[in-house]
Amino acid sequence: MFLYVLQFFLGVGAIGGGLALIIDPSGSMMGMPADTVLQRSPFSSFLFPGILLLAVFGVFPLLVLYGMVKRPRWAWADAFNPFKELHSAWTLSLYVGFGQIIWIMVETYIMNAVSLVHVFYMSLGLLIQIATLLPSVQRFFQLPHGPGSYRR
Repeated sequence: MFLYVLQFFLGVGAIGGGLALIIDPSGSMMGMPADTVLQRSPFSSFLFPGILLLAVFGVFPLLVLYGMVKRPRWAWADAFNPFKELHSAWTLSLYVGFGQIIWIMVETYIMNAVSLVHVFYMSLGLLIQIATLLPSVQRFFQLPHGPGSYRR
C-alpha cells in the first residue's frame, strides 16, 4: 500500500536526519550552521530539534506503520481516535501528516528560508494526508464490527 511506503520513507528519513543533528548539534555536518539558522528560534543548537525529529517523525511514523500493518489494540491510541469506526492507526496516520506539515511550516519560519528539501517534506506530509483520506484506505481500516472491534 502506498501509504505504508510514505510512512516508512518519512520515518527512515527523519531517523537519519535526527541522528545527524544529535551527533553534530552544531549543524555543520548537514551544512546548517546553528548560529545562523537558529537565530529566530529558542534553541542554540540542533540537539533538541534533532531529538524531536528522531522521535516524532522518525520512530512515531514507523510505529504507526506497524499499527497499520498489524492492527493491534492500543488503548493509548484509541484515546486519541475520534473516528471510532476506524482503527486508531488510521487516525495516527492523519496526525503524522498534519504534524509533518506543521513541522515544515515552523522550520521554514525559524530558518526564514524555503529550500527544495522543505518543499519535498511538505509534499510528503500532504501526500500522507491525501493517501490516508482516500475512501479505499478508509474502508481498509474500517473496524468490522463497529467501534472498539479489531481485526487480526
